[in-house]
Parts: sequence; C-alpha cells; structure tokens
Amino acid sequence: MATLNRQHNRLAASAAQIEVLEEPLFTSFAEKIAAYGFLPLKPTGIDILQVNVGKMCNQTCRHCHVDAGPDRQEIMTRETMQWCIDAIDKGNIKVVDLTGGAPEMNPHFRWFVASLAKRGVHIMVRSNLTIILANPKYNDLPEFFKRHKVEVISSLPHFSKLRTDAQRGDGVFAKSIEALKMLNAVGYGLEGTGLRLNLVFNPAGALLPPAQASLERDYKERLGRQYGISFNNLFAITNMPISRFLDFLLSSGNYEGYMQELVNNFNYRAVESVMCRNMLSVGWEGSLYDCDFNQMLEMKTHAVQHIKNFNKQVLVNREIKLGQHCYGCTAGAGSSCGGEIA
Repeated sequence: MATLNRQHNRLAASAAQIEVLEEPLFTSFAEKIAAYGFLPLKPTGIDILQVNVGKMCNQTCRHCHVDAGPDRQEIMTRETMQWCIDAIDKGNIKVVDLTGGAPEMNPHFRWFVASLAKRGVHIMVRSNLTIILANPKYNDLPEFFKRHKVEVISSLPHFSKLRTDAQRGDGVFAKSIEALKMLNAVGYGLEGTGLRLNLVFNPAGALLPPAQASLERDYKERLGRQYGISFNNLFAITNMPISRFLDFLLSSGNYEGYMQELVNNFNYRAVESVMCRNMLSVGWEGSLYDCDFNQMLEMKTHAVQHIKNFNKQVLVNREIKLGQHCYGCTAGAGSSCGGEIA
C-alpha cells in the first residue's frame, strides 16, 4: 500500500509539473518551432533505444530528472527486457542506451547486457560511478563492462570535490575518482583500447552549461594532472526544468528566470538534432515515450504506447509530443544525452 501511495503521489507530481510548465508565461515551444517550419516535429528514424531499467539508485542527486533514489521500487522485469530485445530485433536497432536510477541495481541487468552483446548491439550504460564501490557485488563491473564492450557514460558534475559533493552528496567525489581509476585500470578511456569512457557535466544551479569543448579541456587537464585519470569525451547537458530540478527552481524563486534564459537562448538549428528525432525511450514498465524527459512527465507517445506492441513503421511516422520543457534541449548549443548538438 505504501508503495502504491508513493507511485500515486509521484504521478500527481508529474501532472502538477506539467501544469506549471504549461502556464502561458512564454511563447509555447510548439509555436516557436512552427515559425521555423518544424511543426509537426517528426522522427528521422529509430537509431537508439533508450531503456530505463529502474528508478532505484544508491544516490539522491539534487539535479536528478528521474527523481531516483534508494527508496524507489520501480524495477524493469526480465519479461519486459525480453520485449525490448524482441523490438530491437524487429526494428534492427543497433544502439541501446541503458539508464536508471543506477541501472546496475536491476537484478536482471547483467543478463540484459549479455543478451544485447550477443546481438552485436552497441551498448551504452549510464553509470553514476559510485555504484561500483557501493557493494562488493558491484566491484567487478569494470571487467564486466569490458567483456561486453560496453560504452560507459558517467556523471561527474565537476572536477572539484566541493562542487561535486554539493550536487550529489558527501563523499561522492572521492568514490567517483576511485571508480574512474578502476575503469582506467582495465583500459577504459585509454587510447587504442576501444573502451569508451565519457563523462557528463550538469550545471550546479539555474545556469546553462558553458561551451563543451573548453570544459572538456579543463576536465582532462585537472583530472589527468591531479589523479592520473583519462577519459574520451565530456558531455555538457542542460538541466531540464522537470522533477527535482523544477522543484529547486520553484522553491528558490528561479523558475521564471531560468525559463526565460532557455527561451532567450533558443537555437532553431538544435531542433534538427534533438534526441527525440532518432531515439525512442522505454520506461521501466515498458511504456514508450518520445524521450527520457517526456517519460518523467508521463507523456506517452501518440503512437504505440508499449514496447510489447512495437511497430517501427507506426513509430517512425508518429508526431512527437512537445512541452515547454523542450526549450531545455534547444537552448544555446542544444542538449541531448550525448551533450551539445548544434
């Protein structure tokens, strides 16, 4: 009963957040892109299947748009994972992006990764790093990732302890550095190994991220010099005005100012490459969404709404659902799960 009540409260929170976002403070995102000929916004294909395998996490980060944490009980079942595999086979999808929560905490995670690897699918895992040290049963994750040629994408809010711990919790920076060293030790992030290790930067406050290229140089210089750490690329991702970050914006009085910043920095060129155009998002229970952010707002696709009913032709021809939060993907250099896009 307590779990059902928490789920009900979170669904109510999603509805309340949509209501806040749709208040007519600014030109609607749909109207904005219509002026540039992008309405209706349609997919260019389904190149990537992004799968949220559960919202359970060993951390509770301030900027988390998933509202993940140790208390979350939503976990994808093996049956739903099999439906995802069936869709990947039917749709000839070559890239799978596994996310959470901490995806590694799903009890079927390793089975899922191994099953995908057998198909020659390129697998990306969004790891929070600290999970590797959270429990001895996770200590071998670097070797497991290497064995299946998984691309590891890890959040590290800053190259300083103070800023990282402020955003993600005390002790997170030190554990993240140790986990990065463990990944480097098996070859991740090193030239010539083919084992990709990418880091993710999110601003600590109601700000747009700085230029990705210069930020990457700073990260590589500081992490290399101080800790001997190597990685491939840094992705700078804009904080989306949903979930915990929207709560922060409202409670701190920064909501209107942040939204105005996103609107003022709208970049029509970014619309061409927003992730919803070539990615399909799968929720932990199998529901389908145009993107990970729509998923957190419970905005299911207009077309097929569950992965077990996957129909590539119908989904490729769908109209993408839009909201004011979409300004977050098109501000400045644009933002996706792979960083800048324009």
